[in-house]
Order: sequence, then structure tokens, then C-alpha cells
Amino acid sequence: MFGRKRKLKKEFDDRLHTLMMETKEEWERAKEIESYLNDYDQEVIARRLIAESKHFYLFKEAKARRLGAY
Repeated sequence: MFGRKRKLKKEFDDRLHTLMMETKEEWERAKEIESYLNDYDQEVIARRLIAESKHFYLFKEAKARRLGAY
């Protein structure tokens, strides 16, 4: 019974880690796009802020789950 719980926890922790990496890449791309702009574009800034918020939410969740090397 405990083996199954550990397996499920590891599976979901791996999925969380993968999702964190994807959101980090998305956030970095949004920052890069924003740096190329010469003018103030609210849509691009909003996309960067959304990507940043997603990443930090997942980071907070990983911290709550006590994920080690992530």
C-alpha cells in the first residue's frame, strides 16, 4: 500500500518538475520578447507577468511538497 503511494507521489512530483521547466522556459521567452520591443506593449507585458506568476506558483507548490533537487 505504501509503495503505491510513493509511486504516485514520485509520478506527480515528476510531472510538477516538468511543468516547472516548461513554465520557466515560457517566462524566459516572454522576457526575451519584451526586451526586443522598443515601445510599451501591454499585451506582451501581461503575457510575461502571467508566465512569471505561473512559474512562481508552481515553485511555491514544489516547496510545499518538499521537492529536493528541483
